[in-house]
Amino acid sequence: MPFELTPHMLRVFISATLTLLIYFISLAVIQVVNRKMTDLKRRHTARKTTLYIATFLAIGLVGVIWIENLRTVSVVISVIGAGIVVALGDVFLSVAGWFLILIRRPFDAGDRIQIGDLKGDVIDVRLFQTSLLEIGNWVNEDQSTGRIVHISNNLIFKNPVYNFTKGFEYLWDEIKIVVTFESDWKKAEEIMLERAQHEAQKTGAEMQKRIRKMAERYLIFYEKLTPIVYTKIVGNGIELSLRYLTEVKKRRQCQDCLNRAILDDFGKNKSITFAYTTYRIVK
Repeated sequence: MPFELTPHMLRVFISATLTLLIYFISLAVIQVVNRKMTDLKRRHTARKTTLYIATFLAIGLVGVIWIENLRTVSVVISVIGAGIVVALGDVFLSVAGWFLILIRRPFDAGDRIQIGDLKGDVIDVRLFQTSLLEIGNWVNEDQSTGRIVHISNNLIFKNPVYNFTKGFEYLWDEIKIVVTFESDWKKAEEIMLERAQHEAQKTGAEMQKRIRKMAERYLIFYEKLTPIVYTKIVGNGIELSLRYLTEVKKRRQCQDCLNRAILDDFGKNKSITFAYTTYRIVK
């Protein structure tokens, strides 16, 4: 009996051939991207975009091949789809979240974000999940824990999304020091301000440039970017709060550098003494 190629078998063959062809073309494009692009963030985005386009193209072409009666199929899909949406609400909400991330760009790969109680650097965005390199938790001062956390994309509809780096990669940080009432607190203030201004000179021009760029998109205006020291009388002395701008991902390094410099300068000045809880017995 001679072999006959039925219409059904022909569609299977064409579908498989198209899928494999698109798959190998996408692999070739990704290899070119890996060779030509040196910027890690752009390379990652280009690879993901290539895979998305290839997937949608394959689904669309195979769908056209197999749909014979569009009206009948659309009715069946509608009925089945309604049941699936009810049963798998969170899954579809995750897909909707993925579309929102792609279109609105609340964050991109490489951004430092917080969703709910989870904080980290975005390392991958997929159809159902976003992967973060976790920061914080048991590690203080926003440094990496080394863990990778996968969070569902539907969380962006249920929690506020904090982006620490989008548009402006700086944040306000504070160092608080309490000196005794007998100390020369004005000299302490001068030392703290001088050290902070020295650090600010390293990034001042770049900071201004980024603020101007951010102001083109958002209604944001900073009148004062230079460091400032606020004073407050507390129970055991005078509290000096140094407020300054620092790069998001270098917050701890900047804080460490300032603390060391301030400690050295305070140590050289005998008129400044740190305050701590003390008890005085009066007879």
